[in-house]
Amino acid sequence: MADYAKTAAGVLKGVGGEENVRSLVHCATRLRFVLKDESKADAAGIKATPGVITTAQAGGQYQVVIGNDVPEVYAEIGKISKFGGSGDSAPAEDGPKGNLFNRFIKMIAAIFTPLLWALAGTGLLKAFLAAAVTFGWIDPTTSTYLVLNALSDAFINFLPLALAITAARYFKASEFTSLAIAGALLYPTVTAATGAPDLTFFGIPFTMVTYVSSVIPVIIIVWLQSHAEKFLYAKLPGAIRRFVTPMIVVLIAVPLVFVVIGPISGILSGWIGSGIGWVFETVPWLGGAIMGGFWQVFVIFGLHWGLVPLFTLEYQTTGQILLVAPIFAAVLAQAAAVAGVWVRTRNKNLKSLAAPATLSGFLAGITEPAIYGINLPLKRPFAFGIVGGVIGGAIIAAGGVFAKAFVVPSTLALPALFGNGNMILLVIGLAAAILIPFLLTVIIGFADPEDEATVAAESNDVAVLSPLDGTVVPLSETPDAAFAEGGLGQGVAIKPRSGAVYAPFDATVVAAFPTGHAVGLRHADGAELLIHIGIDTVKLAGSHFSLKVTAGQQVAAGDLLVEFDIDAIEAAGYDVTTPIVITNSDLYPEVGDAASGPISHGEPLFFARAVEAALAAK
Repeated sequence: MADYAKTAAGVLKGVGGEENVRSLVHCATRLRFVLKDESKADAAGIKATPGVITTAQAGGQYQVVIGNDVPEVYAEIGKISKFGGSGDSAPAEDGPKGNLFNRFIKMIAAIFTPLLWALAGTGLLKAFLAAAVTFGWIDPTTSTYLVLNALSDAFINFLPLALAITAARYFKASEFTSLAIAGALLYPTVTAATGAPDLTFFGIPFTMVTYVSSVIPVIIIVWLQSHAEKFLYAKLPGAIRRFVTPMIVVLIAVPLVFVVIGPISGILSGWIGSGIGWVFETVPWLGGAIMGGFWQVFVIFGLHWGLVPLFTLEYQTTGQILLVAPIFAAVLAQAAAVAGVWVRTRNKNLKSLAAPATLSGFLAGITEPAIYGINLPLKRPFAFGIVGGVIGGAIIAAGGVFAKAFVVPSTLALPALFGNGNMILLVIGLAAAILIPFLLTVIIGFADPEDEATVAAESNDVAVLSPLDGTVVPLSETPDAAFAEGGLGQGVAIKPRSGAVYAPFDATVVAAFPTGHAVGLRHADGAELLIHIGIDTVKLAGSHFSLKVTAGQQVAAGDLLVEFDIDAIEAAGYDVTTPIVITNSDLYPEVGDAASGPISHGEPLFFARAVEAALAAK
């Protein structure tokens, strides 16, 4: 089971600690930090943290890619800092803002991220319901359909209410005043007046547009609300400002939306919807190729957030989303490429990463683990995925396929497309998106990294697993000159998090000190390893240590060797930093591929590098 607390601690430390963080939000797969000084972030240390896929810098944010478990890690950060926790949207912070485009992308991400899974989940329900009606599995005139349609359609219909909350958090406005404004936009009699002629407000004529599923009006008015509240709070007497401020804001804001913002946004939304429709009607294959080929590139740079509002605008204007259909090709193409890596690679570690990344991409539409962990580093699979996305997206768009709900593209969400457009071209497009990158990856291949375990086995190098849970530090930081200067051999040190030592490989116990503070092991290939728990802890004469093995005993990797009480040892005035060194340096003079940062027992720690003399001795 993943250790979310360890991941959270490692990430927070890697970004420079809580004091270097301005704000933190998360999206479907990433922690999105705004740092005071990005130069203080330790990218290598963060990437070495268990549970982290990679890091990225885009849109004025320092992004840590976690994958599907990001909400759990975010929650754990909330337990050890003032950031994270149960909140999902961060307010706009002071400090460097970056260029206007980056600020816009960051704003959209902060406002829409908390809503994404609710939109996707209810959208998926709506997709399944639409498929059930298409295939005649449910009668749309029944009360059962009435209930199912309401629970799947309500969130997208009342989207302005949700946006009012997240926008208020971002712009530092009063959430409940924002809800009052959004509620007026969706009030039944207002909705019923949509398109009615001869409407006026104190003699000012206006056109009532629909605010159901709308995006632009509520975001703009909440932004204006935030400035109005600051002004009124500064000017009004303290005795009345708490209730007079929302009264004045609502009295001005709602008519302003009805008379000015709503009609203008309605015109803009119509233009955007018509423009999207024109592209997909005139040259649909081109629109599909762009969305299918470059969606994942947009995701990498965080630019996809600029397109999310277009989905809801298109839905509000036309009742369908043409832009979403080709994205299915983009997502499934990258999932297929990583599936090709899974099939072709001989690297055991890479294969173990590719398996869950394939399932995550196909079933949930979460491709970050595939892209950042595998496809991008290997280059060719990512390129093959783009090729499949271009071709598949062009074919799907050529068939006029569209979605009738906002969904996260994946195989589970395919019912959102059923019955909407040319289903034959949909099947052909999806097949192309999946088969092309999969076959290209399997047949043409990629630069398959050598399996470290295989290399070690062939060269007589010895793979050493971590015997402790803790944090790896360089041996030079050990507060004991004999260890720090390498006098007792090369290796690393671990600052333990828990009081248990486990065998780092199959071995013979060659030294089991009665005091329990140290254990010596010999690998079958001859490497001899010393695990020394703490500094000068021999002086404790066995107190707070419990030795579990004896000299001459055979142990397997993962067997318990020693238990010790960290708190008691530290209370006695001793440092528990634990050096782990190869003592027969004549045969194994150096270590390689040493881990860093947080680590758990059983995870790779380093390789003991054998010399030719060692090989000859065998």
